Amino acid sequence: MIDDAIGVLLETIGSIDPLLRTVLAGLAMLLETSVLLGLAVPGDTIVIIAALAVEEWPWWLALIGATVVGALCGESIGFAIGRWIGPAIDRWLERRWPKASLRWRRTERYLARRGGIAIFLSRFLPVAHSLVPLIAGSAGMAYRRFLAWTLPACLLWATAYSTAGWLAGGSYRELADELHGAGYVLVAVVAVFVAAVYVVKRLIARSEARHLDD
Repeated sequence: MIDDAIGVLLETIGSIDPLLRTVLAGLAMLLETSVLLGLAVPGDTIVIIAALAVEEWPWWLALIGATVVGALCGESIGFAIGRWIGPAIDRWLERRWPKASLRWRRTERYLARRGGIAIFLSRFLPVAHSLVPLIAGSAGMAYRRFLAWTLPACLLWATAYSTAGWLAGGSYRELADELHGAGYVLVAVVAVFVAAVYVVKRLIARSEARHLDD
């Protein structure tokens, strides 16, 4: 049963033109990393799904590239918004949404304490991931410095998610004709990766908690 379901899923994803699939993954990352849209667009899930259908390494590299570009564009949008109207957003939150204003202040202090490291690690921290580019722009950080810290984080993230999906899909295709229940292998690879990502995020959040505390 699971083999049939996985087979249909991979066939459906594989029927999409590789270029279109890659572009859509990049677009999903742009939306996921843009201000607030990350709450509605599951960019990480879309990248893994797109990677499941990758069969040749050039498309794996293309997916990583598209994901990095999408993430950089989304974070750059947040940075630009912060640079242009960040103070106004801060004042509006203080009047209309006190809890969000407190989160803004907390993230602002975190960025001031940790500098570039906060830019890098925020890619792997919930909430801070969406706010840090915005606040970095609002705080007047040089865009070149922001880019120097966020680029390696985006590259690491994109490589990890693209590789996990590629390995899961490739493992299934290699075993499908020889092993009954090969679909469980795909599910296991994705599950192990998701669990590892969760653990890493928890460890980072725990190690950074003292810097995030008021």
